[in-house]
Amino acid sequence: MKMRKRPNILLTGTPGVGKTTLGKELAQQTGLTYVNIGDLAQEGQLYDGYDEEYQCPILDEDRVVDELDEQMIEGGVIVDYHGCDLFPERWFHIIFVLRTDNTQLYTRLESRGYTGKKLQDNVQCEIFQTIYEEAMEAYSEDIVHQLPSNTPEDLERNLEQIVQWTEQWMKDHN
Repeated sequence: MKMRKRPNILLTGTPGVGKTTLGKELAQQTGLTYVNIGDLAQEGQLYDGYDEEYQCPILDEDRVVDELDEQMIEGGVIVDYHGCDLFPERWFHIIFVLRTDNTQLYTRLESRGYTGKKLQDNVQCEIFQTIYEEAMEAYSEDIVHQLPSNTPEDLERNLEQIVQWTEQWMKDHN
């Protein structure tokens, strides 16, 4: 595998925590490539059926990994997805799990049209730190970091912190 000149970053967390907002802004400021897994799956029809209970397509994880592998080896990619354990550990240099206050998350998801079981399960996922625990199990603990994502100030702080990390990584590896 060739040496990467730009890092790969995973932004993960429960739906509604601000991954997409942060990821797009981060790509703009760093020049890294932003990949939203939901959009990638939709464009390539990378599905394996439909979940009636949650009213959404089921992601074909193997096809997603195959689709992204070459790009990830090249480096310089920001991946945005609400799950994390489907991706190979070798892909990422750092992982940020965004966390949001439950009340705020409930409101955000409701405004997206989430209802019933889908709404409750996603809020519970945040309460029980499911995504964070998934990340800690799937990746080396020293590359997994939690970031608060409640306010515009949090967004600015997170952006600044990740931009600084990216610049330092590029200095250290080039």
